[in-house]
Amino acid sequence: MKASVFYDKQTIQYEQRAIPEIGPGEVLLKMEVCGLCGTDIHKVLDESVPESSILGHEVSGTIVKTGQGVSNFKEGDRVFVAHHVPCFTCHYCQRKMYTLCRQFKETNLDPGGFSEYIRVPELHVKHTMGKLPDSVTFEEGALVEPVACCLHGFESIQVKPGDSLLILGAGQIGCLQVQIARHLLAGQIIVNDINPYRLEQSLQFGADHAVNSKEEDLLDTVMRLTNGNGADHVIISAGISSLLPQAVECVRRGGTILVFAPFKKEFVQIPAERFFNDEIKIIGSYSSNPYNYESALQMIQQGIIQADKMVTHRFPLSQLYEAIRCAHDPNEKVLKVLITPS
Repeated sequence: MKASVFYDKQTIQYEQRAIPEIGPGEVLLKMEVCGLCGTDIHKVLDESVPESSILGHEVSGTIVKTGQGVSNFKEGDRVFVAHHVPCFTCHYCQRKMYTLCRQFKETNLDPGGFSEYIRVPELHVKHTMGKLPDSVTFEEGALVEPVACCLHGFESIQVKPGDSLLILGAGQIGCLQVQIARHLLAGQIIVNDINPYRLEQSLQFGADHAVNSKEEDLLDTVMRLTNGNGADHVIISAGISSLLPQAVECVRRGGTILVFAPFKKEFVQIPAERFFNDEIKIIGSYSSNPYNYESALQMIQQGIIQADKMVTHRFPLSQLYEAIRCAHDPNEKVLKVLITPS
């Protein structure tokens, strides 16, 4: 089979690899579509994964072989699959904090989604793989995992009808969050970015206000739009640690800040008095859990998430390097990039 293999940030080789052998309880999946996630891009650019890694985890495909004991799936089934599985029994899992489970990051697909064929381990077959309805395309199926990640984040902030939201970052995740916030009956959705195209897209997906912080002061604008109160919830959806102090400035008394994007290991200063005086909360959210996938699929199937309108670019597997350059180019009109075998 063919796979796009990471060696360094300048070298992703399209090369021949052996098709994985499957064992009992496992499935061999033919990749049909794999989404390019922002974390994939940062892993390449930051060279934070080992040489010879095969990335990709937003996968939809067709089952071509099933191992002994697999009863819920058969050859020819159209499915989505996610890449991490908790143990369901540890300290964290018992408290429904599945993404903190030690096993969670230790589990993965073999290899990643940027390959023609994938061995889906038994745990994934049981807990993170699901059938795609006939009405859901493979492209839409590849968005199940990122939508599930967004739903996991929203579980932490408990948006109530009429709440105001400020979303910092209008990329693929920010635009998904706009659609979820609108579905949850948010009263006012403000999106901040410096990319005019992405800001315009956020308005198309349901944002009420798009703020380009190159052209206007974010804090002044948020306070004007919220009658001086600030936003009930602030979601940081861009991996820029300097956004955290801005979020603390913009959040309402008693409000919540959701850190959805990964930050580098660096220190930032925030006004500590807001925790005691204003009872604000800062919460992190990583990945998704197995109970988010069905909800994500339903939201896509019912058109709550306009998955088809999210996709701006498609690249063959042999051009993964070009796809990453495109997705990372601030001058490109790009939102969601998908990878297909050919």
